[in-house]
This record gives sequence, structure tokens and C-alpha cells, in this order.
Amino acid sequence: MIWPSLCASVIGMNVLVLDVGGTHVKLRASGSADTRRFRSGKTLTPQAFVTLVKEVTADWRFDVVALGYPGAVDDNGPAAEPGNLAPGWVGYDFAKAFERPVRVVNDAVMQALGAYKSGRMLFLGLGTGVGSALITEHVLIPLELGSLPHVGGGTVAEHLGRAARQQHGHVVWQQAVVDITPKLRAAMSADYVVLGGGNGEKLDQLPPHSRRGSNHDAIEGGFRLWEETVEPHDQQPARVWRVVR
Repeated sequence: MIWPSLCASVIGMNVLVLDVGGTHVKLRASGSADTRRFRSGKTLTPQAFVTLVKEVTADWRFDVVALGYPGAVDDNGPAAEPGNLAPGWVGYDFAKAFERPVRVVNDAVMQALGAYKSGRMLFLGLGTGVGSALITEHVLIPLELGSLPHVGGGTVAEHLGRAARQQHGHVVWQQAVVDITPKLRAAMSADYVVLGGGNGEKLDQLPPHSRRGSNHDAIEGGFRLWEETVEPHDQQPARVWRVVR
């Protein structure tokens, strides 16, 4: 059960945020200024992940869990195996393993939720690949902009991802980011773009109408998953059409 019917505005509820990446897992709990971490990678199974989380957070008290997952997510949690971790994540019962309610979202979605301030925002997570999400009027839409074809051949992710930076060098990679970001912003009719992810902070030059994300965005987004009322994926939408700005 990924979206338990627990009131998200319970005063004093302690939230444990888990930001799962391809190289590290970052953890923070409500009321703590300490962000802890441990290494992930190709050998990290969900069972090993849960064991390590429990070890690292043994002195923390938490009531619910927010989990940012580096892959596709549906109503039942992870919908596809992560490319940079061991298999076994699809169908894994995190609520049973942690013995607490768990909300699972794509990691880019959690970062976008934490980075959002106002207006219509496009989030691009520059990491191993390219995560993306759009937020407007308290509606958050996961996107897969990295799979779009690139004018230079291949996909957007193949030009903006970590492998492209390593293969072509920082200058070429950065120029690709500067070139494509305004086009994606225009296509999504976004007011601004937040460039996050591990490589977002490595940009020396930012495209117009963009800002750099914070290292704390994913953590803040995890808290917001529980501190604000978030409708579950499978909740029936209102039958009245709503045209967002």
C-alpha cells in the first residue's frame, strides 16, 4: 500500500525521507539537521537497502516514510527495475519491511516537489540520465523528457546525462544543457526551469529563466509528501474538467 489513508497533517508526525540514488542513499528525519548517507550501486537489493536504513537510523524515531526511487513508479510502487541498482525492487513491499506507512515517488518528482516555489515550473534532474517533472497549480506531473529525440541524434538523456559529460567533456555537455533547456521550457509553457540532480550544481552557466536546484530539494520534497495533503495516484479525479494555467 503506497498511499495509505493517513492524514498528512498530523501534528508531530515524524517523517523519514529516503533519497535513493545510483551511487548513494541520503536519509533525514523530521527535526534532525543531520543528513546521513550510505553507498548504493549495482549490488544494492531492496532487502539490503531496508537493512542498511534500519542500521543507519537506529537512533531516530519516525512514523512514516517518504521514498524517492530512481525509476518509474506506479500505483503499486516501483514499476521498473532501476538501472544502477540490483534487481528486485518491483513488487517489493516497503510498508511491510519498514512496518510503517510508505509513500513512493520517482526521485525527480520528489526533488521537483522540494524545489517548487510558485508558478509553472519545469524540473530537469541532471544525473545518470535526465529526470523531469512539471508543476503548476499544485498539480505535479512526472515526465520522461530524457527519452525525446535530440536534433544531434540519439535522445536528450544521451546528450545531457552523466555519460555524455564524461565522454564529450564539461564544455560540450554544458553547451548542450544551455541549448536544449529553453526549448523544453517553451514546449512545457513553463515560467522557469530548475536544474537539479548531481550534475546540476556543476553548471558554470545557467540558461535563461532557470535556476540551480538545491542539494536539499529531495529531502524537502519528501517532507512535503507527508506534511501537505497529497492525493494518491489511484484516487478518482473530479469529473469536472479543469484547465490549468
